Amino acid sequence: MNTQEMNSIYKWGRFVLVILFVFLVIKSVSSLQSLGNTQPSYNTITVTGEGEAFAIPDIANFSFSISADAKTVSDAQSQVTEKMDKVLDAIKKLGVDDKDIKTTDYNAYPRYSYSGGVCTQYSCPPSKQTLDGYTATHSVTVKIRKTEDSGKILAAAGDNGATNLSGLNFTMDDPQVVTSEARAKAIEDARSRAKVLSDQLGVKLKRVVSFSDSTDGGVMPYYREAVGLQTKDASAPTPTLPTGENKVRVVVNVVYEIR
Repeated sequence: MNTQEMNSIYKWGRFVLVILFVFLVIKSVSSLQSLGNTQPSYNTITVTGEGEAFAIPDIANFSFSISADAKTVSDAQSQVTEKMDKVLDAIKKLGVDDKDIKTTDYNAYPRYSYSGGVCTQYSCPPSKQTLDGYTATHSVTVKIRKTEDSGKILAAAGDNGATNLSGLNFTMDDPQVVTSEARAKAIEDARSRAKVLSDQLGVKLKRVVSFSDSTDGGVMPYYREAVGLQTKDASAPTPTLPTGENKVRVVVNVVYEIR
């Protein structure tokens, strides 16, 4: 075998070795990536904790509407505006701020009446559509920051022409405060249960592997002194509106690593 043939063999041999080396590097990187994506295996226990917190509502919300009928759209809208301004002026005088009054709906639509001939056994004449006028409606929600004034404010709205007064509810302006309190109690409850369970199993708690929580709330049937103030006219008392006490309940699920 001459020198040229030997050099050719060495050349191809080096080429094969380079290809093999690159292949091995790619496989090694792929294996390391797969290893990094593999979730570590733990010995774990899962515990559930519950916590409750209570708070007296500090705000109230309600909604109302103003409607008017007229022969033209502009007349109906003008009447609604006049009535709404009267209601808003009355509740603002009782301390409701502009920022706490929000329009939720406003619409104006035609009103029709229908008439037709008498139907016989063989035919029924088409009914006749007649435009009677237009209806305009303005709906508003109100936030009351002084819950003790809720009765007076609702009475003032009704006395000044508001209709469809509805949706009154007492809640908290910042519900996260009481939710955080309930969650802290739930976490402490879960931690206590985990310690008891680990002692019973003869294992040690190491760290939290995962955590989740869920929240629900409602009005508890516990009432403080009723909110109800008399107007100057004793024959027309304002509504008596118990605010109640809101309860928030948080449930947490905690997974601990054990050894």
